[in-house]
Amino acid sequence: MSLLVIGLTGYSWAAVEGFLEGVVSVDVLSKGAGGHNPADGSRDILLVGMDSRTDAKGNPLPQELLQKLNAGTADGELNTDTLILLHIPNDGSKAVAISMPRDSYVQIPGYGKHKINSAYGYGKFAKEEELKNSGVTDPKELDVRSNEAGAKTLIETVETLTGRTIDNYASVNLLGFYEITKAVGGVDVCLKNPVNDPYSGANFPAGKQTIAGAKALAFVRQRHGLPLGDVDRVVRQQVFMAGLARKTISAGVLANPQKFGNLKGAIEKSVVLNEGWDIVDFANQMSDLTGGQIQFHTIPIGNIGLDTPDGSAVEVDPWQVQQFIEGLSGSVGGTEQLTAADKAANGKIAVTVLNAAGVTGMAGDVSGQLAQAGFRKGQVGNAAPSETTVVRHAPGEADAARRVASALEGPTQIEEDGTLATGTVTVVLGADFPPPESGGGSQSGAKQASLKQGKKADDDTITADGVTCVN
Repeated sequence: MSLLVIGLTGYSWAAVEGFLEGVVSVDVLSKGAGGHNPADGSRDILLVGMDSRTDAKGNPLPQELLQKLNAGTADGELNTDTLILLHIPNDGSKAVAISMPRDSYVQIPGYGKHKINSAYGYGKFAKEEELKNSGVTDPKELDVRSNEAGAKTLIETVETLTGRTIDNYASVNLLGFYEITKAVGGVDVCLKNPVNDPYSGANFPAGKQTIAGAKALAFVRQRHGLPLGDVDRVVRQQVFMAGLARKTISAGVLANPQKFGNLKGAIEKSVVLNEGWDIVDFANQMSDLTGGQIQFHTIPIGNIGLDTPDGSAVEVDPWQVQQFIEGLSGSVGGTEQLTAADKAANGKIAVTVLNAAGVTGMAGDVSGQLAQAGFRKGQVGNAAPSETTVVRHAPGEADAARRVASALEGPTQIEEDGTLATGTVTVVLGADFPPPESGGGSQSGAKQASLKQGKKADDDTITADGVTCVN
């Protein structure tokens, strides 16, 4: 993505005509070809690194290459080891890349709470089983349709966690890291200390160095032996992407016909984009973007050794994540900032509010706040006691639930409810929800204090300017 957004802007447009003709595209966004048309002009792109033993067209990677990549054998799962939300404002003047640790313990719509890197696999394998039961036997059809379902499940999971609507989707597999880094002549990175990890194959001295191919993949995959484990790996991925952007700008990669051809071939074999996305035109729109205007961050996290049925995971709170992203993206909350268009959209949604927290009058107060934001009033009542606040939506209407959740000043979990009618949402206020009069109150403050942003080297913001030394 760094290459496509930044590098293409420095090359002759005549030369990049047809650059992405051979790239695989998939129908994974629910609102039509080309992705969503963001109402505020900003764009949210989900960037995914796939732990896949096949190329983008479903062809198995050669065994000798897998050995070189230290990738091992497939374990029956298909995980997403890198997840980054790229937010670009409507003027294209900057970008914020927000990493989500692969072990973040989140709600996967339709499948319960699991590590976020398993969302793709849950959607894919459920669809594959459904297709087989319906009589589909063609391996190619099974692969294409089940992978699309996996991507859709992942997108919905990220939207539920972040409160953002994904406008575009791009993924790259193991082969992509290997070949793209070789095509650009390597990426400059820096380590504070030497490392030698047999699991990933990462064996590097301390200090600045240039890495490519299998070494680049080992660098971004290592988590064993690092002080913060998966959190440090996220930082590795961030500095690597920053270095890739910097290398593309400075080295004239796309102005070199041989390097350009190698890069084109690598992208065609390893990159998947959402159907209808004219990324060359998008890169042209981003022509004002420069290396220093890309900032890398990590979502707020809590316990990095959270005990779960899926093993040790990373604790995250969706509400805190959404507040953090709003702060980075310059979004504003509160009903006083709502536009007429926002209120008109909210007016199409009827919201029932049920009190499961046991705080007298809280459901009525919250219903009144939502009415001020333009939502239509539904029923107000009580529900069985619950520790967790949940926003439930009708099938296919997660966007409506996210609108309601963003208007609530407290933590929420979004779930689908097949019994709800179109255009209706039900909010169940749990014990974790602060009373409206507290303005977020001590409960939300305590939650904020218990979470932290993933640490970076020297606590500096990572950008594509300079080389930051990391663990």
